[in-house]
Amino acid sequence: MEAAGGLWQRLSGPEERRLLDSLSYGMVGMGALSALLLRFVRMPYGRYSTRRLGCLVPARLAWPLQELPALLVPLGLSLFSGAARVSEWPNRVLLALFIGHYAHRALIFPFLIRGGKPTPFITFTLALIFCVYNGYLQGRSLSNYAEYPSGWLKGPCFIVGFAGWLSGMTINIYSDHILRNLRKPGETGYKIPRGGLFEYVTGANFFGEILEWFGFALASCTIESAAFAICTFFILGSRAHQHHQWYLEKFEDYPKARKILIPFVL
Repeated sequence: MEAAGGLWQRLSGPEERRLLDSLSYGMVGMGALSALLLRFVRMPYGRYSTRRLGCLVPARLAWPLQELPALLVPLGLSLFSGAARVSEWPNRVLLALFIGHYAHRALIFPFLIRGGKPTPFITFTLALIFCVYNGYLQGRSLSNYAEYPSGWLKGPCFIVGFAGWLSGMTINIYSDHILRNLRKPGETGYKIPRGGLFEYVTGANFFGEILEWFGFALASCTIESAAFAICTFFILGSRAHQHHQWYLEKFEDYPKARKILIPFVL
């Protein structure tokens, strides 16, 4: 462990700082490109899964494997890299918010899935790579570079951002609960989601996650967290649009007043 810590300390410096900046800009570009592509092709997962993109990975296996790097990478960087800022309370709390989300995603959410559609291997691999990428980006930034004044956790950016993070995560988890319970035991097929923010938008779960990460970005005030929030908006906004079009095509009685992603707006 000491050798690993020494290696990360040698890597630390202006060059790695520039690398993190470049990776952040790259993440925004990747999100924008994904949004553009998803205007023409459907994201191959869930109801859109296909064997044309490789063998199918069971949902309960794909989710923990692909999400775990976003939990383990920042945790490892915090504990074993000898990072300069990890002893500061603002950095610890912000890392805990990020790690807490992925602890739920990797260790709890997969085991709540009820007969989820399998994930194409390419989609699974891309998600895995993204979680490694983002785990390093957020983990390294918050553990080694982000600097905060002593009163940051009492300041408006953190308080408002934390409220957004907590509200978004709550909306996301509750919306997933609604989706899991649409069908009674033994039932098949799809139904129109009802309840919660699904009364107002098709992508209630996506809206929750976007709100969560924009709240995190405000609480952190780093280039890396802002890039992640923007990338999340691009990708999940496109997925919400796909879902909305699918529901309108499949259900004649789908609520016409229901927005795509943002209540009363979009």
